[in-house]
Amino acid sequence: MAESGEGLGTVPEHERILQEIESTDTACVGPTLRSVYDDQPNAHRKFMEKLDACIRNHDKEIEKMCNFHHQGFVDAITELLKVRTDAEKLKVQVIDTNRRFQDAGKEVIVQTEDIIRCRIQQRNITTVVEKLQLCLPVLEMYSKLKEQMNAKRYYSALKTMEQLENVYFPRVSQYRFCQLMIENLPKLREDIKEISMSDLKDFLESIRKHSDKIGETAMKQAQQQKTFSVSLPKQSNVKFGKNLYINDRIPEERNEIILKHTFEEEDENEEEVLTVQDLVDFSPVYRCLHIYSVLGDEETFQNYYRKQRKKQARLVLQPQSNMHETVDGYRRYFTQIVGFFVVEDHILHVTQGLVTRAYTDELWNMALSKIIAVLRAHSSYCTDPDLVLELKNLIVIFADTLQGYGFPVNRLFDLLFEIRDQYNETLLKKWAAVFRDIFEEDNYSPIPVINEEEYKTVISKFPFQDPDLEKQSFPKKFPMSQSVPHIYIQVKEFIYASLKFSESLHRSSTEIDDMLRKSTNLLLTRTLNSCLLNLIRKPHIGLTELVQIIINTTHLEQACKYLEDFITNITNISQETVHTTRLYGLSTFKDARHAAEGEIYTKLNQKIDEFVQLADYDWTMSEPDGRASGYLMDLINFLRSIFQVFTHLPGKVAQTACMSACQHLSTSLMQMLLDSELKQISMGAIQQFNLDVIQCELFASSEPVPGFQGETLQLAFIDLRQLLDLFMVWDWSTYLADYGQPASKYLRVNPNTALTLLEKMKDTSKKNNIFAQFRKNDRDKQKLMETVMKQLRSLVNGMSQHT
Repeated sequence: MAESGEGLGTVPEHERILQEIESTDTACVGPTLRSVYDDQPNAHRKFMEKLDACIRNHDKEIEKMCNFHHQGFVDAITELLKVRTDAEKLKVQVIDTNRRFQDAGKEVIVQTEDIIRCRIQQRNITTVVEKLQLCLPVLEMYSKLKEQMNAKRYYSALKTMEQLENVYFPRVSQYRFCQLMIENLPKLREDIKEISMSDLKDFLESIRKHSDKIGETAMKQAQQQKTFSVSLPKQSNVKFGKNLYINDRIPEERNEIILKHTFEEEDENEEEVLTVQDLVDFSPVYRCLHIYSVLGDEETFQNYYRKQRKKQARLVLQPQSNMHETVDGYRRYFTQIVGFFVVEDHILHVTQGLVTRAYTDELWNMALSKIIAVLRAHSSYCTDPDLVLELKNLIVIFADTLQGYGFPVNRLFDLLFEIRDQYNETLLKKWAAVFRDIFEEDNYSPIPVINEEEYKTVISKFPFQDPDLEKQSFPKKFPMSQSVPHIYIQVKEFIYASLKFSESLHRSSTEIDDMLRKSTNLLLTRTLNSCLLNLIRKPHIGLTELVQIIINTTHLEQACKYLEDFITNITNISQETVHTTRLYGLSTFKDARHAAEGEIYTKLNQKIDEFVQLADYDWTMSEPDGRASGYLMDLINFLRSIFQVFTHLPGKVAQTACMSACQHLSTSLMQMLLDSELKQISMGAIQQFNLDVIQCELFASSEPVPGFQGETLQLAFIDLRQLLDLFMVWDWSTYLADYGQPASKYLRVNPNTALTLLEKMKDTSKKNNIFAQFRKNDRDKQKLMETVMKQLRSLVNGMSQHT
């Protein structure tokens, strides 16, 4: 029952499968057949059975169908056989017609093939034309690029490359020639960079070589502008620096700096000074900057340019070792620096970012420190004031030029004050030589004038006023010697020379006045004073010359007020102004006078010593000659003549010199008596010596120099007089009795001096002892001498103990 049930279930399923097979495309039968195998195990056999049954049914139906249509088929065959004959005829006709058509169409085919071939060629030509029209602009632009490269128009070439890359190459990128062009562009860019950099290097080298010409041009134009500003003070606010505009254009045809004109030395009738734009072509810088900007490598170019310019700055700032020897050395140094910074200032203003204000300020500060150090070092070697003055003028023009370009130059003017001190030192050395020459050429005698013209000539050189001298008739003499007006003139020349340095320093009249007075004070107190002191100490300067020097210094001292008026007239600064420096001529010439006075005293004493050394006493003579010694009379005559010259000296100087001479003479005579080498002195020698002292006293009483009161001058010989009186009178009792009393007659006689002289006389008495023992008076005198000597020794010992 179970099997029969399963069999009944599968029959409809097989029928459905058969229906699908019959109705479905043969390509989709596979899934249907697979479902047969996926069914029950015996389903395949049953399906086959069912399929066989279905085939048999269809065969039966086909057979029925054929039996039904067989007669019609037969009829159709019969009809077809009838048509066969007609078909053969038709075939023959068709073949003949076809032959005729083929024969007739051969020419058409040939012409058609020609037409087709022409059409293809025409289409190809059209395509080629279209492609060429697309490629030709690219080729033309590339050819233009080559021409620009050959013409060294590199900036335009870079622009052309940009157009090729952005516009033209994308249109023809599928072609091989385009790829070759694209691959060649980076190499061309590198070539342009190298070439432009090479041009820049040539530019930098040329700029370095010709910086002095550029700087000289700028400095001359600055100097002209300064002169113009002085002549037109109302337009003094015009700045010359920014008038040096430099050509902004970028010529494509040139790739190196060209110095367009050779700078000649400026003559009085020279044409207008060339400006910097007339001298320099900056196209290599502009071109290189634009090229690197287009290539996007502007920073590399900036770094390279700044680095190279810093190296050049160090070279420019390095001076030559002998720069200090000539002004041309300094001028070349300054013009190179100015040329360097004029170029940098132009680059700053006409380019964006290549150099910045911070960069130029840093470069200038570095350069300024180096410049100041160099000038400070090299100027210290300068010994010629004219060279120092020219250096100062160069520094002023240098500073004014760069200040016009906006560079701070205050430190340069501060340096000028240091150089001013050195300039004053060189002036002082120069004027020291001038003063020495004046002193060497002076005859140290009053200036004689024989007529009014000569008198006015001297007055015009030196401010001398003396009503008494004016009243005198010609010929007459000025009290000073020829050196006085010469020195006065040279002091004024020194003031003029010192004033020259103060010009153009942008200082007030008060400061200039102060500088002039201080430098003049240095000239008076140091240079002139030193020359005077050296002159006074020279061995060949005698007493007459010293007297004249004192007179000269007196008149120079009086002339100092005229020098102050002279400075006042120059600076228009009143002497009554607060803090105005005064001239120190008073102290200067007073010191010189004191030195001259001291030298007079010294030389006078030396002269006295020379006369005293001529003394030739016979210390053992028994009787005096009855007249004074010849050396002493010569000495007194010399002193009389000298003191006659002293009448032109101030009273105190002459009196001091006279008193000093008398005291020195008295001391020399006393030392002659007490000389340790002198062993014996006779009374006759004492009497002869007394005659000489009497002449000295007569000289002192004759008032060789006016102004002494009473017997003041004679007191210089009081020690000798009392000593000689004591021995001449042999008044020992009075001396010993009154010793130590204020009213003593022999108050100025020292016991030691008396004892020394007495011992010398005792030695003389011993020589005559053989004969003296037979004379009672001599024996008594001998005993008295021994007694006196004992008492004198006791006084000397008492004095030493008391001391």
